[in-house]
Amino acid sequence: MAGRLAGKVALVTGGTSGIGAGAVRRLAADGAAVVFTGSNADAASVLTAETGARFRAHRVEDAASWPALMADIAAEHGRLDIAFANAGIESGDGSVESISIEGWDRLIAVNLTGVMLTAKAAVTMMRQNPGGPTGSIIINSSMSAYRPMGNFVAYSTTKGALIALSKSIAIHCANAATRIRCNSIHPGVVETDMIRTVIDRAPDPVAARAQFEGMAPMKRMAQVSEVAGLVAFLASDEAAFISGSEYGIDGASTAGMMGV
Repeated sequence: MAGRLAGKVALVTGGTSGIGAGAVRRLAADGAAVVFTGSNADAASVLTAETGARFRAHRVEDAASWPALMADIAAEHGRLDIAFANAGIESGDGSVESISIEGWDRLIAVNLTGVMLTAKAAVTMMRQNPGGPTGSIIINSSMSAYRPMGNFVAYSTTKGALIALSKSIAIHCANAATRIRCNSIHPGVVETDMIRTVIDRAPDPVAARAQFEGMAPMKRMAQVSEVAGLVAFLASDEAAFISGSEYGIDGASTAGMMGV
């Protein structure tokens, strides 16, 4: 719905690829002024040229860097209405036996502490919005919050913890008599460029694609645009009474057993 986010300002973390880049495109297309973060300047320049969004090199886990980022947004836009806490990593993970403490600490820092810092900064700025404290925080979790993976212990743990984090934020903001909302989304397998690369490099790309598509009862992967559409809805005024909720977008992957 073009224009439904007109006049709103959005922050997207981890916005240079995958779901984050898709959200940048969709939020901008719906009329929001978008600021996105990440570390891939080359990818960011392409997205900036395409959407008109502004890029800021930033690492979500770096607590000391948040005030400067938010000051930049305040100076340029004077408000913040939407924060999509999307940045996350998988690299360095393993099973409970194989993961190193360095790998564990790194994933916790980015996937959990980084999301908390995103929300903390967003709530602080949203409280200062002209017209009163209002805004929407959307946290990107995963279906792994419900179906943990044995070989991704840190990733699965952080994604599960994000459910509690989002609900705590939602309750706090409601109890504080603000109109700041917080919800989590839980994608299944999404056909990102990274997944396509994995498929293309597999010994049997057809079999690899079939394996990814077979993970959902709907027998396909989600499209980035579908996940971005959910983010845009939760960011909009149409979702003004939705807070503290979990939104699965996984083709029924976590709904139950597929059977035999």
